[in-house]
Amino acid sequence: MTKVTTGATMSLDGYIADPSHGGFEYLFQWYENGDVETPTAHPDLTFRTSAVSARHLRDLTERTGALVVGRRLFDMTNGWGGRHPLDVPVVVVTHSVPDGWEPENDSFVFVTDGIDSAIARAKTIAGAKEVGVNGGTIAAQVIQAGLLDEVHVDLVPVLLGDGIPLFADLKIAPLQLDGPISVVEGTGVTHLAYRVRPAA
Repeated sequence: MTKVTTGATMSLDGYIADPSHGGFEYLFQWYENGDVETPTAHPDLTFRTSAVSARHLRDLTERTGALVVGRRLFDMTNGWGGRHPLDVPVVVVTHSVPDGWEPENDSFVFVTDGIDSAIARAKTIAGAKEVGVNGGTIAAQVIQAGLLDEVHVDLVPVLLGDGIPLFADLKIAPLQLDGPISVVEGTGVTHLAYRVRPAA
């Protein structure tokens, strides 16, 4: 069965971005604080991390078969220039297909009938590999629908003070998770994984 996970880099006070959808110069320092290169699908984007974090990134890339993201992230990144850096298909949850884009191609599938359909489509694309879900509102929708298996956090030593949580607008809190099932210490980051408890 295809595993569905969500993950994000998060501050110690629980935010994946500041209130203006920024703060990444602090959150993403670990992508540039080492000497081991990890290339992406974009020739101009190469991560330089510690050896431990490089192994973590390689494992993530190898096990991911598709991604599910919201329309806001798609628009903010301008569709990653046509291909996501992980080099996997992306299912975009949206109310309408953006102007100038086909409803489906090798890089993007636009799903307009809700999160359940988006996850089902992503699972079909991913096959035996994992489906990764971006944080924020989409992650909250997936976990509320009972479709999320694991939560992965890249915890960095910064306090943003305010911002956007990993599970924005979560309606089923408090929700307890099992774990951590994995703890990996990088440089300037701790990679954590937790299992979502099945609904009783």
